[in-house]
Amino acid sequence: LLSLAVCRLPSPSIDLDSSFVGLQCAIRVSFLKMLSMSAKMLASRSGVVARATSNAPVVSSMWGRSFASDAAAHRPPLDLYGLHARYANATFTAASKAGKLDIVESELLAIKASAENSREFRSFLENPLISRDSKSNTLSSILTGKTSPITTNLMTMLADNARLSEVGKIVDTYISFMKAKRGEVEATIISADELTKAQIKSITLAMTKQVGVDGGKVVLSTKVDPSILGGLQVQIGDKFLDLSVASRIDAVSRTVV
Repeated sequence: LLSLAVCRLPSPSIDLDSSFVGLQCAIRVSFLKMLSMSAKMLASRSGVVARATSNAPVVSSMWGRSFASDAAAHRPPLDLYGLHARYANATFTAASKAGKLDIVESELLAIKASAENSREFRSFLENPLISRDSKSNTLSSILTGKTSPITTNLMTMLADNARLSEVGKIVDTYISFMKAKRGEVEATIISADELTKAQIKSITLAMTKQVGVDGGKVVLSTKVDPSILGGLQVQIGDKFLDLSVASRIDAVSRTVV
């Protein structure tokens, strides 16, 4: 996504504020207009409720339930807190309302991959010598028209708040929301020898029934660790089950006769 844009990143010694000031002002003016319109809309709704007749409690209650129901429909499926969750929550809610959850997910994964695979792009995101405005304007120039407005807004907001170094963890949090929404359960199987496709399929089916995924699926990954000697080690979420031969030998060796 960003492979061709890396060469356009500013050097720490070059200030691009003046070059992008027009675009930055346009973005801020549009944002202020949007806030103003939202404020007027809320004020208008408040006025309608205040001038309602004796049926007002019923109407207000119905409108309140409808508004709460709509908000709940777009809320992330997990209750997470902290810096990364705040940005991921806002992005998930905006993407849900726009019907672009999957699109934003793929865009964020592409940005994370670019940061991991491109030293220049990663340096641009993390370099404190490049001003916030330069980062915001450069990202806006790179992403506008290539990603959804939701993804572009997230990245420019992170630039404005000097949080671009946290983009990887924010993306991870958003992905965890998406996996929960799809009913996906991550599981890791560690074996002494590489498992066959038939074994992996059998284990996946068994684990799906065991964890009771309703309409979802188990996303299984495998690892090989000869040191466990035999058997399996299973990691499902934050739960760990050790059925390895090595663990049994260790248990026997610590048994007091």
